[in-house]
Amino acid sequence: MMPGSSGPTAYERLQERLVEQPRTWLISGVAGFIGSNLLETLLKLEQRVVGLDNFTTGHWRNLHEVQASVHPRQWHNFSLLEGDIRNADDCRQACEGVEHVLHQAALGSVPRSLADPLASHAVNVTGFLNMLDAARLAQVRSFVYAASSSTYGDHPQLPKVEDVIGKPLSPYAVTKYVNELYAEVFYRCYGFNTVGLRYFNVFGKRQDPNGAYAAVIPKWTTALVRGEPVYINGDGETSRDFCYVVNAVQTNLLAATTEDAAAKNQVYNVAVGARTTLNALFALLCKNLGAHGIFPCARPVYRDFRAGDVRHSLADIGKARTLLGYAPTHTVARGLPEAVQWYLACE
Repeated sequence: MMPGSSGPTAYERLQERLVEQPRTWLISGVAGFIGSNLLETLLKLEQRVVGLDNFTTGHWRNLHEVQASVHPRQWHNFSLLEGDIRNADDCRQACEGVEHVLHQAALGSVPRSLADPLASHAVNVTGFLNMLDAARLAQVRSFVYAASSSTYGDHPQLPKVEDVIGKPLSPYAVTKYVNELYAEVFYRCYGFNTVGLRYFNVFGKRQDPNGAYAAVIPKWTTALVRGEPVYINGDGETSRDFCYVVNAVQTNLLAATTEDAAAKNQVYNVAVGARTTLNALFALLCKNLGAHGIFPCARPVYRDFRAGDVRHSLADIGKARTLLGYAPTHTVARGLPEAVQWYLACE
């Protein structure tokens, strides 16, 4: 319960119900960043979980960490299928006997999609369609999928409201918009219910800091700890609605279990509804590292703006609050200390 609240939140009530009445879940991309956080939460709530991953961007170490964080009894409720969403048979096998699907598997990153649009399409469009159809044929109770704030494209309105989008700015944005179109058509044609979650710059433990397409928070944190340069694309006044991963986990579970017909077949922003500039983010990271006795002296290196990036991003989360009962628990300021502590432990 949040301080000053008059009673348990919708999410707190849901957690109690799930413990009392366990369900069977499928998480695609289970060894990835958000997928492994979903797995940890569900296992701690005594749920049965099937995981699907091909380990292209996911990691065994994430699963090992989840195993170490839960009771052995809870870990026995998890089964892993090593497979690929580009393979329709793997998707059908994974969906057998499942009640709720949380589809997280994707090839993220705008720059990656610019470098290899065919790979992004194969995973994010063909793979998505395979999973969507497999879930429909298995008659699962709910299908929640990872959408993206990149769908807003070049529309200048702030904050971003779900029913107002612009033209996409990257192949990645196209693939995530196509997901929403397929989900809507599957409801119209088959009566199959889905919920899309437009993630806004989710961050937290197990977000990979390595590789050319690493997200900004893990990449910068690791660079600062190692004394390496931190690069800022543009003047640093670009802003994002950074969302700590526990907020994303909450929204997935609320969306998957809603019984409200009006809340289904919708897309929702997943964010906190606040903007942080890259310059401010850099300062916050330095402050958090200082709390651990690490005082990076380097200043950021500014370079050209990156192709395909939007200048500002800010979400209106009113729809998720109203229809799902979403109540984010972590701002950037609250989430960063936990994330930084995890990255320090990994060094």
